[in-house]
Amino acid sequence: MQVKRSEILPGVWLSYLQSDKFKTACLSLSLLTQLKRETASLNALIPFVLRRGTTRYEDMEALSSRMDELYGAVIEPVVRRIGEIQCLGFYASIPEDDFLPAGTRVLPAACELLGELLLSPATRGGLLRQAYVESEREKLVERIRARVNDKIGYALSRCLEEMCCFEDFSVSRYGSEESAAAIYYTKLTKHYRALLQTSPIEIFYCGRAEEPTLVAALREALATLPRGEVDYDIGTDVRLNAIEAQPRFAEEHMDVAQGKLVMGFRLGESMEEPDPAVLTVFNCLYGGGTTSKLFMNVREKLQLCYYASSLLDWHKGLLLVNAGIEPGRFEEARDEILAQLDALRRGEISDEELQAARAAVASDLRSLTDSQGELEGFTLSQTIDGLDYGPMELAALCEEVGKEELIAVAKNVECDMIYYLSGEEDEDDADDDAAL
Repeated sequence: MQVKRSEILPGVWLSYLQSDKFKTACLSLSLLTQLKRETASLNALIPFVLRRGTTRYEDMEALSSRMDELYGAVIEPVVRRIGEIQCLGFYASIPEDDFLPAGTRVLPAACELLGELLLSPATRGGLLRQAYVESEREKLVERIRARVNDKIGYALSRCLEEMCCFEDFSVSRYGSEESAAAIYYTKLTKHYRALLQTSPIEIFYCGRAEEPTLVAALREALATLPRGEVDYDIGTDVRLNAIEAQPRFAEEHMDVAQGKLVMGFRLGESMEEPDPAVLTVFNCLYGGGTTSKLFMNVREKLQLCYYASSLLDWHKGLLLVNAGIEPGRFEEARDEILAQLDALRRGEISDEELQAARAAVASDLRSLTDSQGELEGFTLSQTIDGLDYGPMELAALCEEVGKEELIAVAKNVECDMIYYLSGEEDEDDADDDAAL
């Protein structure tokens, strides 16, 4: 599967992947902009407001009816954060003509509707409709508040916020509750128009349509796109080393049955010329799989936690270790997580561990070709990082990663932040220890 990339309009790039593997086509459109504290919520709100209606289809009922006419096509708002770039737009699933009545052509009409959602929103007096903005603003605030309901996700996000407190990466893809609550329709309209003029736009397509047919439909749909000077000066600031000599520490108390320990690491000099294959295999070896050091030792052998895993964000050069622990076992779990990293630094990697990590990563990458959504996310990520190889090529590179390369990564990793979400028993234990 080979992705072809081309600029179809000023600052509008298409990643085209022809495939007859699926019964629906995937089409996404993403506006790229720098992630900033003051604009993150404004950006995040825009696609949800645009999805409320267009000049021709003024409300969600009319839009739903139109998509029913397109044999169940679906277009939904999407907001993502890749490194310190915020990506906002739409993801569409479009029935393939081969499975529809003879002579049916859904793709041009779906592209037209996508263009209307982006460029011809429902307005009043030239401004985005106040009722739509206020309704979606309240939903955005609730969405931000609701993150605390997922304690694992909350702990991960809080660790990142503390670890990257001096960096824009600490901002979530939805921004903050305070900034979201302060959005008004006049300000949002002005910001929306500025984004259309300056943001690079990435379009991804995976389906059966011929490229010229798709390009013609997209150019017509986006013909009225206003363009000024496109801002390509966006990217991610990568800090190689920990901020302080010793890891920083933050703790919160909540009503949780088990503590949530998250340890944030910087990848150090490995990010000077990052090798995605090596970093991905290293993550799997350390804590990213069921044969990893953390899973086999911290969880299974020593039973210090209910779960233990690592997550890699190589766009930003970060590695997060996430563990659920019993009250009173914080220090044991923390020390053993660090001990397993030390083992990797010493080269304690068996042939079986190495082969299992390489095979697991390669298998996961190859499985991406079975999902259009996964392919779309992978391609957008690769595009932002300036890389041009697909999941099959990356899988092959992962299978060639050597032991010494992994040891070198381990030696560069530095712990920067330790975050602990503790329960009441942990708090009581801490008070008892202080009394002693």
